[in-house]
Amino acid sequence: MHDQTLLVVDLEATCWKHQTTPGGKPQGVHNMEVIEFGCALATRAGKLLDSCSFLVRPARFPQLSDFCTELTGISQSMVNDEPSYPEAIDALDQWLGQPSENFIWCSWGNYDRLHVLAESQKHGHTPRFMAYPHLNLKRIWRRTTGQKKKNGLAHALAFHKLEFEGRHHRGVDDARNIARLLPFMDWSLETELVTHPEIEHSKGDISSERMISLEAMDAATRAKAQRLNILRKPRVPNKETARAMRELDEGKGQSYESVEDLFRDLGSDE
Repeated sequence: MHDQTLLVVDLEATCWKHQTTPGGKPQGVHNMEVIEFGCALATRAGKLLDSCSFLVRPARFPQLSDFCTELTGISQSMVNDEPSYPEAIDALDQWLGQPSENFIWCSWGNYDRLHVLAESQKHGHTPRFMAYPHLNLKRIWRRTTGQKKKNGLAHALAFHKLEFEGRHHRGVDDARNIARLLPFMDWSLETELVTHPEIEHSKGDISSERMISLEAMDAATRAKAQRLNILRKPRVPNKETARAMRELDEGKGQSYESVEDLFRDLGSDE
C-alpha cells in the first residue's frame, strides 16, 4: 500500500492586502482566482516521483497585487502568458494521465479542495483528480501526532525536525514539502478520514448534496487571510460569518467535528 501513488495539491490564489479587492469588495471565493496548482506525485512512504507547477492567468482581476506577489513569489510576468483556468486544467490532466482505481489526492487542510470545487463550478471545468477520493493530510497528521494547535505546514515540518525546502506559499514547493511528511502519517486512519468525490468528472460540473455555500467559503478564506497576517488584530465575526460557521458546524456544509476544525482546516497554513 505504501508504494501506491497519490497526488498532493497546493493552490495559490489572487489576494490583496487588507482582504479588499481593487473594486473595494471583501475578498472571497467569488473573486479570488487560482493562479497556481502546485502538484507532487509521491508514495505514502514519501518517495517523490514527480512534481509540476501549473500557473494560471487570472481573468477577473488580471493584475496581481504587490501583496500577492510578495506572498507567493509569483510575479505579473509569470502569469501574463499562462493559460486560462480551463486550459491549465487540461494541461494538468494530461500530466497526471489516467490514475488507477485506488488513487487518492491530498492537500494540507480542506481549503484547497473546496476552492477547486468553487472555481471549477464557475468555469464549468473540473480537474480529473476531483473524481477521486481526497484525504485531508492536516487532519490525519493531527490524529497521528496528537498535535491540535500548531498544525500548519511549517510547524509540522519543524515537529519532525525538517527544514522547509524552497519558498513557503509557492504552490509547487509547498506540495513537495507536504510530500516529505507522508512517512509520518498513520495510514491505518486513511479509510476513516478520506472524503469521497462529490463530482462526476465526465459532466464537467459539481454535484453535491453537501456543497459548501459561497458565504461559508468566504468566511474560511477570510479566516485564512487573517492567519497569514493580512490583519494585525483579532477579528470578531460579523453576522454573515457567524451564520456561515453555524452552517458548517451543524452539517449543512462540509462536515467538521467543530467550528475550531473549520479554522484549523481552512484558515491556517501557518
